[in-house]
Amino acid sequence: MDAADLKVFEAVARLSAMNRAAAELNTVQSNVTTRVRLLEEELGTPLFHRHARGVTLTAAGQRLLPYATGVARLIADARRAVADDGQPKGLLTVGSLETTAAMRLSPILADYAAAHPDVDLVIRTGTTAELIDAVVEHRVEGAFVCGPVDHEALVSDAIFQEELAVATGPAVESLEALVGRADLKTVVLRAGCSYRQRLEEILTRRGVVGLRQLEFGTIESIVGCVAGGLGITLLPRGVLEAPARAGRIVLHTLPPGEANVETLFVRRRDAFVSSALAAFLDCARPALAEAAE
Repeated sequence: MDAADLKVFEAVARLSAMNRAAAELNTVQSNVTTRVRLLEEELGTPLFHRHARGVTLTAAGQRLLPYATGVARLIADARRAVADDGQPKGLLTVGSLETTAAMRLSPILADYAAAHPDVDLVIRTGTTAELIDAVVEHRVEGAFVCGPVDHEALVSDAIFQEELAVATGPAVESLEALVGRADLKTVVLRAGCSYRQRLEEILTRRGVVGLRQLEFGTIESIVGCVAGGLGITLLPRGVLEAPARAGRIVLHTLPPGEANVETLFVRRRDAFVSSALAAFLDCARPALAEAAE
């Protein structure tokens, strides 16, 4: 068994068909079929169930797949490491919370692009849960997420501390005034947003329970809904200050234990850190920390 065998096996497992794997690998189906059969003979067990629609993994194949995938990624990282001469260049894909991207990243991205014009930088936004999955699955090299994060495959670096605030419509004088209100809803980002769970905990401590949820995909729509009196939300104070100054919403200050959260940068523990990523973090860390003060 070698890396080439595992590459063929992984392609067949992912595509669920010998012919599709052959097309992806730019070879003929008979070569793929033979390689898989020889691998099964070497290991002494079937790796696939064959059927009219293609193939599915056996229990043994399912146990082998993570190793095959890991070898493929290790080889890809090895190639990147050899090609990386210390000069930031090539594609760099980084994840970020939408709030962090909106409030913090624009000047950093501008400075980074000017300093490293050979890097093609892509920012993917999402919730904390979505971004952690993206890092684990190697779809982004790292991501800014809301802490704490406890995942064995990841390492995290505290970048700055964010202050959260609850926002309501102008008619709500205090959070305690919400007790017993059945007409209000929590206005939140999609599932996986760390702020939405924290809001539920904050309200529960004040006796506000049972509120239904309105789910939106953008900060602008959330603020608009809260300004219209349809619900309440929890977001970084920096996102909410402009509409609060305009009188559209009211901010309710929280005690430090509830308000303060760390924004972390997470990446895979076993992944290669490219020169492009290292330079990005060198640029981002001091600028973000200073901006948050």
